[in-house]
Amino acid sequence: MEDNMISSMLSIVLIFAVVLLVILVIVYIILRAKTRENIKKKENVDVQKDEVGIKETEYNKKSVISFMEFDDIIDNMIIQKSGKRYLMVVECQGVNYDLMSEMEKVAVEEGFQQFLNTLRHPIQIYIQTRTVNLESSIQAYKTRVRDIESRYANMQYNLKKMNEEGYYSEEEIRAAEIEITKLQNLLDYGKDIIKNTEKMSKNRNVLNKKYYIVIAYSTDDLGNNNYDKDELRGRAFSELYTKAQSLISTLSACSVTGKILNSLELAELLYVAYNRDEAETYDLEKEIRAGIMEMYSVAPDVLEKKIKILDKQIHDDAVDLANQHIQKAKSRLQKIIEEKQKSREQLIEEMAKVILQENQDYIGQDVAQEAINELEKTIEEESKKTTRGRKKKKEATVNEEN
Repeated sequence: MEDNMISSMLSIVLIFAVVLLVILVIVYIILRAKTRENIKKKENVDVQKDEVGIKETEYNKKSVISFMEFDDIIDNMIIQKSGKRYLMVVECQGVNYDLMSEMEKVAVEEGFQQFLNTLRHPIQIYIQTRTVNLESSIQAYKTRVRDIESRYANMQYNLKKMNEEGYYSEEEIRAAEIEITKLQNLLDYGKDIIKNTEKMSKNRNVLNKKYYIVIAYSTDDLGNNNYDKDELRGRAFSELYTKAQSLISTLSACSVTGKILNSLELAELLYVAYNRDEAETYDLEKEIRAGIMEMYSVAPDVLEKKIKILDKQIHDDAVDLANQHIQKAKSRLQKIIEEKQKSREQLIEEMAKVILQENQDYIGQDVAQEAINELEKTIEEESKKTTRGRKKKKEATVNEEN
């Protein structure tokens, strides 16, 4: 009996142990599966983060390229849209309109109105404000002042020798003293300029405005064409250069001078536009030494040949146009001369009659009237002779035709 109880208890314990073992195995399998899922989720998150980071980096690069809005600087032109659009910039030097007289203001306004009326293509007016860097001006002033100081010291030494030697008259010594005084005043003036300029250079609010006119050319205007890039660039340069020269010539009527910016000046214009804060500290020359020249291409020597050819064409066309107008003017004058030659005798007779009428008080009214009558008879006889001569010529012409 006792043996049966012990065996049954051992069976129960064994069953309980097996069940517990099965439960533990199941729990272990579940925990292992969850651990694997967490690891996979973490790996997927890391991969997604890496992909997002790559996408953000690519987006940033693309956004910077699109923000620059130009591809290259070649042949004094800014190239946009992969060579489909070209820009040329004309820098203008304005006039101080407020200090002009009323007549000068009217002349400037009429010149600008003429400039607007002659425009046959769109333009863009761009104003760029720059902080004035007076460092180069200060160095130039100091160099000039050092030269004046050297001349002043030499003149003082020469005056001292003149007084010691006693060979010079009072007038010569006086003239030398006057020259030294003038030079001393100039030296003091130069030192004051340097002092005031150095004070101005400490003020960051000293600004300078530059005015530009932007001219655009699009290759879409050519329609379907088989031009290569060099031919398109050459055509764009010719069109833009001709338009720019025409603008400069028209602006001169309102006292505004202009010049076409070269590739280096275009690079400086864009550099200041995109780096306003840094441009005050690091100018373009420093950036070029640091390797910024890769941002633009310097125009080749062929550009100068193009400019010379275009200038010659413009000059030749202008000469031809001037000759045409001269010929027209000569033809008009020739006609006037021929008409006067034909009516020469009639004009002389009429003028003689007017002279007699105006001076009849001096020569006497009777004499003047008799002279006028004789003159009228002469005119009538000559008129009859001319009429008879014309009839004879006409009859002779008719006889010859018959």
